[in-house]
Amino acid sequence: MNVQDKAPAAARQTADASLRDRLGTLRTGLENGLIGASGLVERLLIGLLTGGHVLVEGAPGLAKTRAVKRLSAGLDASFARIQCTPDLMPADLTGTTVWRPDQGRFEFLSGPIFHSLVLVDEINRAPPKVQSALLEAMAERQVTAGSNTYPLPDPFMVVATQNPIEHEGTFPLPEAQLDRFLLHVVVGLPDQASERRILDLVEREATGHEEAMPLRLSGDEVRRARRDVADVHLAPALKDYIVRIVSATRDPDTVPDVRRAIEYPVSPRGTLSLAAASKARAYLHGRDHVTPDDVADLAADALAHRLVLTWRAAADGRTARDLVGPLLDAVRPV
Repeated sequence: MNVQDKAPAAARQTADASLRDRLGTLRTGLENGLIGASGLVERLLIGLLTGGHVLVEGAPGLAKTRAVKRLSAGLDASFARIQCTPDLMPADLTGTTVWRPDQGRFEFLSGPIFHSLVLVDEINRAPPKVQSALLEAMAERQVTAGSNTYPLPDPFMVVATQNPIEHEGTFPLPEAQLDRFLLHVVVGLPDQASERRILDLVEREATGHEEAMPLRLSGDEVRRARRDVADVHLAPALKDYIVRIVSATRDPDTVPDVRRAIEYPVSPRGTLSLAAASKARAYLHGRDHVTPDDVADLAADALAHRLVLTWRAAADGRTARDLVGPLLDAVRPV
């Protein structure tokens, strides 16, 4: 490499290091306002860095909405919140075409889906028509209204929440909709120490001492970080490891007890999602390569919502997440 080549390479390395530092600062700012939620914060950033969507499930009062709003405060990008109800219409999400008599033409007025970060609160309260409209936006990054198709902004990310406790007046997400989420994160109750810190945090905010986000990442920075994540090295042995984990959901011989509990196994989209998420996790941890720990840590969140259990397994009280652990025990990295 000659001197002329070294200068641009050094500049790129400096820019990459600066971007990593800013992402680290963003992560710290998120965690400072979300006590005991480091796992959720990491998953949200993984979604941001891969261009994937995240489904967050948890009981009321676990800061699901707060987490997304705090993420929006750390991004120099548009944000919208959609509160789902059974009477919500697709046009309430995508927008509608109106007649302009003074101009003698129809005009499309975009809806809240036309933002870079979209929070869909209690997504399982939205009727199937709305879920279908959301499916196109998430999968194709576009909205079709009438005979016209409109592109969504770049970056674009949907974070949806749902409450696992209350089922009255809800519409369970179909498998095709669930499959569009990169990760399905289950948020649990905090321990005593974390809850005590939450109490102090809310008390400080009530007295006007809310801690602001330390920075705002621009859209260009997000796109650049996504390119860096795509360049993270995924070794052939780890690619094989991911494929073997996913294939174990289809193979009756790898873990027979698990396979008998599965009606429909994971599709290749699960393989792609786990690989992409593992790259993003490695990047967030300051590495240029993926490790087996990255894959194992994200396997349940990337694969469980893509598994459909048999009726017998569901009747026995088993869950899809319960099956991922035995798969990881049986399928080991080389």
